[in-house]
Amino acid sequence: MSKPAKTGMARLLEATGHSIRGIKVCWREETAFRLDVGLCLVLFGLSFFLAESPLQWLTLIAPLFLLLIVEMLNSAIEVTVDRIGLEHHEMSGRAKDIASAAVMLCLFLIVTIWGTIAWTNLV
Repeated sequence: MSKPAKTGMARLLEATGHSIRGIKVCWREETAFRLDVGLCLVLFGLSFFLAESPLQWLTLIAPLFLLLIVEMLNSAIEVTVDRIGLEHHEMSGRAKDIASAAVMLCLFLIVTIWGTIAWTNLV
């Protein structure tokens, strides 16, 4: 028999605890995540100087959050694949490569958005 599911505020607090634990483990175990956080902190600070409106500011910071989200999902995929088995398998490599490509696309998105807004506001 399964334990009764928590509801309401107890469920929210438990889920928040799981999320905080996930962020901590990603920070501790994933170098790429720490690098992405560093990049996002620098760009977040610069966003206040580059943006000329609240909408531009949101446009600049949204892909930063997206990068961190996708990097965490990439890390989760890598950990899951490694948990299944460390031997080389074409499908495992494909899963890791696809997740890595998603991170790269987020970085391209950041460069495109930041470059466009910088070009518009500074030139």
